[in-house]
Amino acid sequence: MPRKPFVPGAALVVAAALAAGLTACTGGSGSDGEEGDAKSGGTSTSSQAAEPGRYQTLPEACGLPARGSLRGMLPGDGQHLSRDEAKKIYDGQPDITYDTDRRVGCRWNRETTAGTRHLSLDIQRVVSYDAAVSDDDKAQGIYDSKALAAKIPSGGNGSPSPATPSPSATKDKSEDKGKGAGTGTTTNSSTDQKKKAPSGSPSGASAPAADPSADPSADLSDSTAPRVLDDLGDAAFLNDKLVTADSGVHRDVTVVFRTSNVIVTLAYDQWSTDKTMLPESQELQDKARSLAGELSESLSE
Repeated sequence: MPRKPFVPGAALVVAAALAAGLTACTGGSGSDGEEGDAKSGGTSTSSQAAEPGRYQTLPEACGLPARGSLRGMLPGDGQHLSRDEAKKIYDGQPDITYDTDRRVGCRWNRETTAGTRHLSLDIQRVVSYDAAVSDDDKAQGIYDSKALAAKIPSGGNGSPSPATPSPSATKDKSEDKGKGAGTGTTTNSSTDQKKKAPSGSPSGASAPAADPSADPSADLSDSTAPRVLDDLGDAAFLNDKLVTADSGVHRDVTVVFRTSNVIVTLAYDQWSTDKTMLPESQELQDKARSLAGELSESLSE
């Protein structure tokens, strides 16, 4: 039987076709599988990844307050300042931090014959490393912890925990119920006034007893009492404390506010060596709130 002629070119064409077919089937199957996993994983990751905060960096803290604001918060007693003295006071002293994109701060102070005033500024940028928790939510949790530690009464935006009633306030209510109608209103009122007087206050000084920040059982409806601020940032509160020490008396006003993933803490205090001359609450609070509003606007620009 005669042999068929062998055609090398035809064999090569058939072999090449078979190889290409096998390669196409194998490659297509693997590519589809990998592409499907990548899409599935990408969708799952994007659905779980929380939104990042607005701020990715921080400004220089000492340069944030306007010079006019600093002059108002650190007044003199009529003394003239040289250029070098003014520069030293109003330029501030920056805090030492190791990552200025995560935390910055600055401090100012001025001593006068009427007393000493201190101002400090701390700015923290919060980053959440939990894919299920946004930077803003993480910052809100830190803010809530600060409000809880300061025992700020609940109310307004944000969600600080309510202040815990003081033992003396609870005792007063129990005693009033036990005494019933037999005890006169005048006696209770005078007793309450004595209890509201802070320890260490000078004899005959009535101002400390009327100060709402000196006693946690005082009337918190007072306009200068520690409270939530509804018109500052995403959440804010103000705390006011009057402290009497051996060296004198000082009032500490603190404003804390959150804007997106940044938390700003502003501390402003005035010291007086004369315990009968109490630093005025309204003045310090007004200046602290004004500066806090200025800082909030600067951060929002």
